[in-house]
Amino acid sequence: MNADNGYQNMNIQESVTGDCSNGAAHMTGFTTSQEYEQNMGNLSQFNINDADQNCAMLAARKREEIDGENEEDDITAINAQINNSFINNFNFTKKPHLFFSLLHYHYCGRGKSNTRTAILHRPHALNALTTSMGARLQKFYSKWEDDPDIGFVMMKGSGRAYCAGGDIVTLYHQISEGKIEASKEFFKTLYTFIYLLGTYLKPHVALLNGVTMGGGGGVSIPGTFRVATDKTVFATPETIIGFHPDAGASFYLSHLPGHIGEYLALTGEKLSGAEMLACGLATHYSLSVKLPQLEEHLGNLVTNDFSVVETSLQEFTDVVLPDNMSVFHRLETLNECFSHDTVEEIIDCLENEATKTDHAWCASTLKRLREVSPLSLKVSLRSIREGRYQTLADCLVREYRMSLQGISGKVSKDFHEGVRARMVDRDFSPKWDPPSLDRVSEDMVDQYFSPLSNSEPDLELPTKLREAFP
Repeated sequence: MNADNGYQNMNIQESVTGDCSNGAAHMTGFTTSQEYEQNMGNLSQFNINDADQNCAMLAARKREEIDGENEEDDITAINAQINNSFINNFNFTKKPHLFFSLLHYHYCGRGKSNTRTAILHRPHALNALTTSMGARLQKFYSKWEDDPDIGFVMMKGSGRAYCAGGDIVTLYHQISEGKIEASKEFFKTLYTFIYLLGTYLKPHVALLNGVTMGGGGGVSIPGTFRVATDKTVFATPETIIGFHPDAGASFYLSHLPGHIGEYLALTGEKLSGAEMLACGLATHYSLSVKLPQLEEHLGNLVTNDFSVVETSLQEFTDVVLPDNMSVFHRLETLNECFSHDTVEEIIDCLENEATKTDHAWCASTLKRLREVSPLSLKVSLRSIREGRYQTLADCLVREYRMSLQGISGKVSKDFHEGVRARMVDRDFSPKWDPPSLDRVSEDMVDQYFSPLSNSEPDLELPTKLREAFP
């Protein structure tokens, strides 16, 4: 989980169906919901710009129940205005999609075709995930999987991010206010969706055009296809905020070649789109300028065949290699150092390599390891090592235990302190507890992997109904 917090005041609570046969249009002044329906009936996508937010939040065909716990306070005020409000200044596009907006979230789906596209739409928060978003993803992905008329599903983000992870600032405030149950619900909801994605029976294409961090990897990498671009920036930076790589990261990082997974988990260092492709986190690479054509091509497909989707993606791929500064040119040293059993041994190896080679990569890696939470380092290393021999479901269940321990503060309050220093006060001077590796006991690490209490239920996933692919 790693994302900034921000809100967009918009709430359109119902879908609108139909074909886009009249091209682009600019429509204003619907004075009733009935007039709104009549005018919207022949359009299948509408897009809402930032300038339209104040009027967009007043639009609705009818109310539907808001999923998730404790929606933002302004929803009450928004809903009170809906019946007597009007919409204007919508921008309509020609793309044949059905576009409907939920709190902080846009879905885009084909009205009469074979695809659906979910658009994560909290651009000012880098599309950070909330409990409500996770619940709605679960709802619609389940519906789309069961619909025989839908062949495959895509997901993308708005603005300069795919998804920067979970909304950790909201989690910070929930913890500060003692609302631990709300935080538990966030992890439960998100991890359950990730398991659905990892066992999805239809092709799934994630367009990773921009920031893809923490939980953003969780809602993309378990799926079938991941398209990275020249704008992709990937990381699992949880140790920087006193947490652990979660949202399925202990599964997919542990299955990377060599010991790249340990390196990424412990340091939180970034990868480019080219590096994601090189290590297998991405399945395809395409220049970002080609994405509109790629999306249009995929949107015209009528198929549920994985190989057909794969062939279509290949038509838009570009040949790319990691640049000269990439960590992938130092894999021999990386694998030697990060193969050691303990964090202390990893650091010792890096120090020895730095003395022998005087290479900047060793120095920068050591600097990062000394900055992050010592407890998180030991917990994350063990998590990746365990994940190498576990299923996706096993990893998510274990990560759920670990996340509850992390937010509860029973072992350490490092998560709360890390978010405070990085995202709230922004002094970038966290006071870790324990402050050093030698103060992190085995008992602390063991407790991090234990249930929060004897009565605390584990995460329940539908493993008997849905088996994850290897």
